[in-house]
Amino acid sequence: MADMLKLELVSPEAELLTQMVREVVIPGAEGAFAAMPGHAPVLAGLRPGVLAIVDDTGASIDYFVRGGFAEVDARRVVVLAERAIPLGELDTAELEREIRWAQEDLEDARDEEERRKRQERLDFLKQLKDALKR
Repeated sequence: MADMLKLELVSPEAELLTQMVREVVIPGAEGAFAAMPGHAPVLAGLRPGVLAIVDDTGASIDYFVRGGFAEVDARRVVVLAERAIPLGELDTAELEREIRWAQEDLEDARDEEERRKRQERLDFLKQLKDALKR
């Protein structure tokens, strides 16, 4: 398995995925980059985006990630994400409804703290929607 990497995808709630993969495209804070076997060691912050995984069969598995870090070396990738959601589990129609409701909630905010929290939720939902467009 010299041409494979061990990927560990972890969120605060759970270890989401541990498997051998061919490649991982990481949405780094400084730009997306591909991690493959033999990659130089790097520690990168994550920006909201799609973590694209190519497994040992060549199939692609995509997760939306928001916040966190990725640690890469020649044989392993560890992604510690604040949020990670398999894109295949997202329902576009439901997401559109959630965005509309979040916009209405934002308009009804009574103070700055409530407005900030509701804006964060709306931003998160819009980032998810953008990730689905890929």
